[in-house]
Amino acid sequence: MFKLSFIYIGSFCFILSLLSFFNIIYSYYFEILYNIQIYTYTLLISLLFSSLFFIKKKDLKKISIYQKIIAVGLGYIILPLIISIPYYFGLNYLSFIDSYFEAASGFTSTGFSIFENIKYLDKSLLLWRSTSQWFGGLYFLISILFLIDVYDEHYKKILTNFISLDINEIIKQSTKILLVYTSLTFGLFLIYKIINLRTFDSFNLALTIVSSGGFLIVNNLADILQTNYQIYIFSLSMLISFFGILLPYNVLFLKKKDLTVFTEDYYLLIYFLFLVGIFFVFFNFENNFSLTLLSLISSISNIGFSFNIQHQNNFIYLILIVIGGSLFSTSSGLRFLKIYLLTKFSFNELVSHSKPKHVLLNKVLFSKSKIYSNDINKYFFTVIIFVLSLTFLTSLLTLFNIDFDDAFKLGILTLMNTVNSSLHDLENFNFYELTFSLKFTLIIFMIIGRIEFISILILIKKFVFKN
Repeated sequence: MFKLSFIYIGSFCFILSLLSFFNIIYSYYFEILYNIQIYTYTLLISLLFSSLFFIKKKDLKKISIYQKIIAVGLGYIILPLIISIPYYFGLNYLSFIDSYFEAASGFTSTGFSIFENIKYLDKSLLLWRSTSQWFGGLYFLISILFLIDVYDEHYKKILTNFISLDINEIIKQSTKILLVYTSLTFGLFLIYKIINLRTFDSFNLALTIVSSGGFLIVNNLADILQTNYQIYIFSLSMLISFFGILLPYNVLFLKKKDLTVFTEDYYLLIYFLFLVGIFFVFFNFENNFSLTLLSLISSISNIGFSFNIQHQNNFIYLILIVIGGSLFSTSSGLRFLKIYLLTKFSFNELVSHSKPKHVLLNKVLFSKSKIYSNDINKYFFTVIIFVLSLTFLTSLLTLFNIDFDDAFKLGILTLMNTVNSSLHDLENFNFYELTFSLKFTLIIFMIIGRIEFISILILIKKFVFKN
């Protein structure tokens, strides 16, 4: 059963070794010599694990969905162990759990940090934090492709015309995702340079935004964005994490017969414009819409960045975080299209009972796809698992003497992989002082939030309700 896991994780370890090598070069260039040995260890360990990719694959012609889910889940546990090496050996005051917490938070693109003041971290470690997010975003996207059989038919059609993907097709599609993901990162870097951000800031922000990550290289975003022009451009750039990651690719290689691939993007655009109008009219306090727009886009893209100012309507931002963005993006959330289709189906069911002769078609607008009951069941169970996970995590946090309001908000942010900030009145929450068991619990739920909730149900069905 675990052969697939070794091969899958081994393939990503090779990418991690390249990122380690990049940090070695960076440390040499800026003469941060005391970290070179640490990144060398990380490089060697990554290469050692990457050799697992070359295990004979003869027995992998028929791979069950359970094997795939376990492989992805183990990746979220094992890969942060390698990422944590520079934290643990580079900073003597960090314990293993603190190092692992920081690594897991970056890899899941959550952004919770045990560092209260990151200005004391050297540049190579700041870069390592950013690359861990970028790496985690790539892992997440390819894992969606790997678990394509878990999702509904409409979800599959966004990505591929194949009913199911074999190993060769997964590798082909993964290569396309890697190229698009890397190109978008480079594009964001150029945009940030155009608006006169420092090269180091631009590069780290590009790695962070494309992955929907939450790590910053400064304590306050205002230290980087100093004009309204910069704030507006930066805010709009975060939409990369809101729309589908393949949207730019589909636009560049547009074919008339493929207009249906933009179905979800039409919905997301209408949803976004509606929110912008509502926030401009009702929430534009002190006529400073640039900060309001940043908070809005940061929420719907599950990034969570905000200026360290007092925000109103915290609950509205939390709702936007839960809804999320595109089905195939680096953001988290329950996903807007799922929420919309579940709501539409439920409304149609109510109308059909009150008006039996009234004919309603469960069809996706701008698409030929229909809404099938099996897909609706998946959406419903996704919501149920989220609610149960949130209830359990919130209750657990309150047992550790965290007040209910903070526990509830922290529970949502953990499951939605969104950083704590002044948007939620949690910018001063101290993760370093949490107990070992509580840090470990948050790590588990960060991983649960990154794995499709329906996957949890499938595993429960397999191993708990075997009959």
